[in-house]
Amino acid sequence: MNIELLDLLNSFYSMLWPMLRISAFLIFTSIYSIRAVNVRIRISLSIVLTIFIAMQMDFPVKNPFEMDGLVTIFNELFIGFAMGLTMQLVTAAVVVAGQAISASMGLTMANLIDPNLGNVPTISQFLSLLTTLIFVATGGHLIVFGVLLESFQLLPIGQSLFTQVFFGKFIQWSSLMFGSAVLIALPIMVTLMFVNIGMGFMTRAAPSLNIFSVGFPAMILVGFVILWMALPSMAGRIAGLWVAAFTAMRELLIARGG
Repeated sequence: MNIELLDLLNSFYSMLWPMLRISAFLIFTSIYSIRAVNVRIRISLSIVLTIFIAMQMDFPVKNPFEMDGLVTIFNELFIGFAMGLTMQLVTAAVVVAGQAISASMGLTMANLIDPNLGNVPTISQFLSLLTTLIFVATGGHLIVFGVLLESFQLLPIGQSLFTQVFFGKFIQWSSLMFGSAVLIALPIMVTLMFVNIGMGFMTRAAPSLNIFSVGFPAMILVGFVILWMALPSMAGRIAGLWVAAFTAMRELLIARGG
């Protein structure tokens, strides 16, 4: 009886480590942490993925109440957090692009209270929804699970991500994301800048023209037209951001584990 209990305890300890990494990833990543995916679904998904991954490879048996086990707990949680945050930056970049577009169109005050993103402009909310749809349409949810499984090969249980190379690559990835946000919003921002210049010339030529009654509606109308025309290129760029995020996750793990 004691032997069976010990085997059961060892099995639990060996499955604890991948479950910590998977759970931290599901909590911090932008797609799976939305309120539509409630806690029960996330817990069930982490258990199913843990069992599936445990069938594919062996994991060390460590006592989580010893110092080595406590360090491993912290390492696995940090690895899951880092992988989730890498994907979170894609959503953050899209939100920043939406804020820049809203400011150019004069819709800064048109905000929505989003339970996941907080108080964001309506354009950011629209682009965030578009980002989620592109993620699902391109099979991103399946690619993520593949990268998650591969992470246990690239960075086995017990290894740490705390290296100078990792933090350097993560900072580089973060800067690339916000540069991409500017590129997403740039066509609309530049177009609206020329509209502003044109409105300035019109006001100069006809001082009686009321810029508030003509300029603001024109900016909003032109902004939505340009947004509609730019949607295909914006969707392609957002899909490229997801591909870059999957690649960045592997590179961050290889930076330490490879």
